[in-house]
Amino acid sequence: MSKGLKIVKYIEPSGKSFRVTLLALFLGSFVTFADLYSTQPVIPMFAKQFSVTPATASLTLSFSTGTLAICLLIVSFLSEKIDRKKMMGIALTLSAILSICVALTSNLYTLIAIRALQGAVLAGFPAIAMAYINEEFHLKSLGYVIGVYVSGSSIGGLSGRLIIGVLTDYFSWQVAIGSLGVLSLLISVAFWWMLPAPQHTVRHSISLSWMKQSLLNNLKKRELICLFLIAFFLMGSFVTVYNYVGIPLMEPPYNLSQTVIGFIFLIYLVGTFSSTWMGKMVDRFERTKVMVLGILIMAVGALVTLAAPLALKIIGLALFTFGFFGAHSIASSWVGLLADKTEKAQASSLYLLFYYAGSSIVGAVGGLFLHRFAWPGVIASVSILLMLAMVCSLSIEKVKKRAYSRLF
Repeated sequence: MSKGLKIVKYIEPSGKSFRVTLLALFLGSFVTFADLYSTQPVIPMFAKQFSVTPATASLTLSFSTGTLAICLLIVSFLSEKIDRKKMMGIALTLSAILSICVALTSNLYTLIAIRALQGAVLAGFPAIAMAYINEEFHLKSLGYVIGVYVSGSSIGGLSGRLIIGVLTDYFSWQVAIGSLGVLSLLISVAFWWMLPAPQHTVRHSISLSWMKQSLLNNLKKRELICLFLIAFFLMGSFVTVYNYVGIPLMEPPYNLSQTVIGFIFLIYLVGTFSSTWMGKMVDRFERTKVMVLGILIMAVGALVTLAAPLALKIIGLALFTFGFFGAHSIASSWVGLLADKTEKAQASSLYLLFYYAGSSIVGAVGGLFLHRFAWPGVIASVSILLMLAMVCSLSIEKVKKRAYSRLF
């Protein structure tokens, strides 16, 4: 072996490096989802304060997820030139600062504009983080690592909503979102310090022809297209339910306060468990079957929320959340395995583009179903989306069997 030859090892599930890197990615995921969904629990309050419909108030979320979706592909290509760690760190830091800016405004349309910018900034984290995981961690721990990363999103979403809900009740939504921004800024500093520099990134010169070819290569794979559509359907369903569930619960016969509504998001903890648990399951069992199981659990949970007793509604939300985080964990890790080695960041970006497009488009349209058909209308629309996700999941299995048969 010649001198100066550098052997770069993958991060394996042993030792301090694995734990520290995993924690850094968990914290980054935490900040991303806490900031991104910070306005969701106060959508009913925005509707009252600014005298607009719930669908209009939900634009504070839809615009942020929409610009995030649009910017994901751009960011993934830039990451071929810019250090992945730097891009993720900058995204988290700027997002925290913009959360503080949101707290300083009292005009709905200015707020929506800042949230749109925040979504664009946050695009620098999710797709890059997934590519980082697929490139830097050993294959044997990939399912578990993705599961922990996704659990960071569930805890971030939970904590952000809980902080916003409680502080809004005691102070105001400006104080609540500003406090979350300060917390996010502190965590961003920790992320910069903890995450190791990437060692396995394959650099490319950026050109329009290469960008076009990279996108076409990913869109030619039927399995990937199915996963992209699954992301759209699942996230659209999930955000629709959580965008509007607080509105009927704040009305008779429940009359729940903003604080109590905030505590309902403790249900996200089941997502922390299911994403890690199902991530381990796919390291042992067939991915398609485990993902179908997750979607079925979502569907059952959605239907249970139609029951009148509050306890059953909470149980339904728990089942729905459990299934979502488990299925999303499986689908997102599968993208990295199916994509070509040199195009993982672009494949991850396409997955997340569909994911957040579902959040933005379906989340906004869900408000129209609520206005026209009340809560049963919301669940009917969600049920249709979950049926389509199931069809896509089964289609992946058919494509796999067809490819396998051609080998013999």
